[in-house]
Amino acid sequence: MDSALFRRLLRHHAAGVVVVTAPGSPPAGFTATSFTSVSLDPPLVSFGIAHTASAWPAVQAAGTVAVHVLGEHQEHVARTFATSGIDRFAAHGAWQPGPDGVPLLDGALARIVCRIAGAVTAGDHTIVLATPVHGEHVGADEPPLLYHAGGYADLRPR
Repeated sequence: MDSALFRRLLRHHAAGVVVVTAPGSPPAGFTATSFTSVSLDPPLVSFGIAHTASAWPAVQAAGTVAVHVLGEHQEHVARTFATSGIDRFAAHGAWQPGPDGVPLLDGALARIVCRIAGAVTAGDHTIVLATPVHGEHVGADEPPLLYHAGGYADLRPR
């Protein structure tokens, strides 16, 4: 299958939007739609990151990461952490260091702090497997931010 057809097909799939952060000097973070639950027993999640991503070296070196589930009001956060060539944490502003120095963003619907459990090379990406060690529901009860058909969306009726 050629990449253009594959991309067109995937535009029909809606995905939740998260920001993954990793400690470092400076810290790193990126927007992802590849986050998923892998196992409930034991708890295990995964996300994918491109080898060319500016956050990849920090994620690769990290023992701990945080996954921030974004709400429908946080498109600006998703766009900030998807923008290349900027200091994403300075642009976002609202965060504090958490366990092992992992950045914790304010205002997310939920935060899940995870220990890296493994990684699998998959084409031009790495699929990171991580064990949740701490989680909290920190945002309001609101619908999640979604990514669908090449743009951000939410669950509100249209």
